[in-house]
Amino acid sequence: MIAVENLSKRYGETTVVDGVSLTVERHSITAIVGTSGSGKSTLLRMINRLVEPTSGRVLIDGRDTRAEPAYLLRRRIGYVIQGHGLFPHRTVAENIATVPRLLGWNERRIGARVRELLEVFALDPATYAGALPHQLSGGQQQRVGVARALAAEPLVLLMDEPFGALDPIIRAKAQDDLLDIQRRFGTTVVLVTHDMDEAFRLGSKVAVMSGGRLLQCDRPAVLLTRPADPFVSRLTGLADRAMRLLSLVTAGEAALPGASDGPAVAPTTSLREVLSELVWSGADSARVIDVDGTVRGRLTVAAILARGRP
Repeated sequence: MIAVENLSKRYGETTVVDGVSLTVERHSITAIVGTSGSGKSTLLRMINRLVEPTSGRVLIDGRDTRAEPAYLLRRRIGYVIQGHGLFPHRTVAENIATVPRLLGWNERRIGARVRELLEVFALDPATYAGALPHQLSGGQQQRVGVARALAAEPLVLLMDEPFGALDPIIRAKAQDDLLDIQRRFGTTVVLVTHDMDEAFRLGSKVAVMSGGRLLQCDRPAVLLTRPADPFVSRLTGLADRAMRLLSLVTAGEAALPGASDGPAVAPTTSLREVLSELVWSGADSARVIDVDGTVRGRLTVAAILARGRP
């Protein structure tokens, strides 16, 4: 969906992004992580030309993003920032309708899209369409910000630390919302975050940057088990690596043949959750059972711990 080719950005003698190349697959979420000043936000903003590259290029669906004026490109790409960035004196409905109006949609189509998105984000149109941003909670404001970015049905959604201002409970819900929305609409998402746990939870691939360079871009499990650089190893966290790895594997994927008298777990349960259940219950093994009662197999503490070793 997106191809970044040898992209660089320099300000005078300072190189902020240095020769980055990566591909983003269609209908996926790619998370970009790194410390402050690593160039991750600048890289994101070069995709929609909020920042113009010094060299290199970006292709979306095989088309060079420089082939059209930047303002027209940005109308086709959703963009969400930390703190939502809603227009304070516009209603929720007017905020969501911003880009569709710029694109010349008729009012009937705009109204239908606004209602659809409010319902998708569990915001009753009768209650929230006419509300102003200051009348919403932080989590509701963030939902409206994402809804506005999705309003014109973009194929690409860029998100720059979108959940950084939310408290942990609301942040977890916002992450769940994003996963649900991405599955529903099939949007290709590129997300910048400084939170490695958030990157691993959301990203089908995670790109690690440092000093303006891309060190590694791969599936979370590969970053945990085969880090390509000492910085990647430190960033993923030596102490937490086993638990993070267990969070990426489901009971259904790891089930062993045979039966067990231990607690029942669903195939979609992560190995980290299964291990917690076994420790809490004092059992040595668990049964992996489908919703229809079909036994998938069993999981032992020893087998789970073995899967957690990088």
